Amino acid sequence: MPNTPQEDQFSRLNQLTEISRALSGERDLTRLLELIMRSATQATDADGGTLYRSTEDGNSLSFDLVFNATLNLHFGGTSGRQANFPPMRLYRDDGKPNDTSVVAHAALTRTSVRIDDAYTAQGFDFVGARKFDEANHYRSKSFLTVPMLSHEDQLIGVLQLINARDERGQTVPFSEQDQGFIEALAAQAAIALENQMLVDRLEALFFSFINLINVAIDEKSPHTSGHCQRVPELTMLLADAAVAVTEGPLADFKMTSTDRRELLIAGLLHDCGKIVTPVHVMDKGTKLQTLFDRIEMVDARCEVLRRDAEIENLKAKLAGGDAAELDQTLAARLAQIAADQSFLQTANVGGEKMADADIERVKVLARQTWVRGDGQVAPFLNEDETRNLSIQYGTLTGDERQIINNHISTTIRMLENLPWPPQMKRVPEFAGGHHERMDGKGYPRGLKREEMSVQARVMGIADIFEALTANDRPYKAAKTLTESLNILGFMCKSGHVDPDLFDIFVRKKVYLDFAHKFLPPEQIDVVDESKIPGYVP
Repeated sequence: MPNTPQEDQFSRLNQLTEISRALSGERDLTRLLELIMRSATQATDADGGTLYRSTEDGNSLSFDLVFNATLNLHFGGTSGRQANFPPMRLYRDDGKPNDTSVVAHAALTRTSVRIDDAYTAQGFDFVGARKFDEANHYRSKSFLTVPMLSHEDQLIGVLQLINARDERGQTVPFSEQDQGFIEALAAQAAIALENQMLVDRLEALFFSFINLINVAIDEKSPHTSGHCQRVPELTMLLADAAVAVTEGPLADFKMTSTDRRELLIAGLLHDCGKIVTPVHVMDKGTKLQTLFDRIEMVDARCEVLRRDAEIENLKAKLAGGDAAELDQTLAARLAQIAADQSFLQTANVGGEKMADADIERVKVLARQTWVRGDGQVAPFLNEDETRNLSIQYGTLTGDERQIINNHISTTIRMLENLPWPPQMKRVPEFAGGHHERMDGKGYPRGLKREEMSVQARVMGIADIFEALTANDRPYKAAKTLTESLNILGFMCKSGHVDPDLFDIFVRKKVYLDFAHKFLPPEQIDVVDESKIPGYVP
């Protein structure tokens, strides 16, 4: 027994409610478009349809989704195939409305158009439909074209359905009830589309803002210009490798698409605090560098010592001294000055470790004297120069290293002050933990392994490995894969990095995936994993 009109109306209302709930819950734009089309065709028993969206300039409609069940056509949406058709122009070359197109007419007039038979319809041009039919042995007959409008009556797109079918599968006209239902559906779809496009645009704006911060940091320090891009890449490679393991301590570690986005954002922002780090500290490529490299001042003093030695030589000769003996003394003195100058230039460069004997030599040279331009006798190196040239590792003093280290505290403060939505609330923890150590000796909070998330531990390995392999640092040469993995292995054994993640990093060849993407060939050597400290093949 067929349903009564009231029962049909109630059924349609329930159907629309379910569709509206589904539309409001879908966050992926591609799947949302598919849901709109599927709901519309199922509700009206249509054979197919096309979903158009308004272009940025508002003068055309793009083909976002094309579907036809009989012809097994599916472009756009979740099909994986682009609907590469020319946009539907709303205006002709003379600027007048393209009224002969039923889709353009519906878009421009903001009204629905229902056509029972395209071949007999008056006022619209269906030449394109006829050509399509001829090429595909199809018969385009009934059409229902409905504009999708925002709450401000702005055109979002157009939904066009083709060939409604009855219970026997025969093509029939779309009914007035079909039109009313699709208009209601189009209104809900427009809201859902508008909301999702707004979310997508806000997210794009947010990522652009993140990139803006990273560009500012890169422009500020060309010596770490790629760090903010490479660390997120390596972070995601290692995180995805950890997700893929099915046994061991990390077998239960999983990430949703939202979790991955959260971690990616944390990776992109992990060094945002460097935006307040002084340039002369961040870019300190030598031990004596401030706003300029003060080794030039030391070189100038060496020239004064050479000048004074030559003057003393000439004075002694004028006083009747033995010329040969004086010249021999002068040559020895100049050779010593040259050797000391070369030593100080080398000491100024910095490196892995400065020998204790070299540090003592710096102090001895510092106590020597020279005569300044005003005639005053002064120590050859002042207290600050001596302290800097005696730095054992790298180029930073303890105070300067604290300034550099403070960037992570600044990063945490900056990120914790942002109003993160619930699905992004762990960004400060992920980004702020990449300088912590598994043994609790890291900074800024001295967290231990069990107090840290897997994501934060992932980022710690990514940050260190990128720094080891980076070829844009002024204070060190880029290391090969073997050298970098050996250092990272020792750090694993000493409680610096997570051993389980380090195992995955090596076992799953994450380091090699990163290397092929970012490192030059000369750094990608053949790694003997059996010799990596802290790793058991």
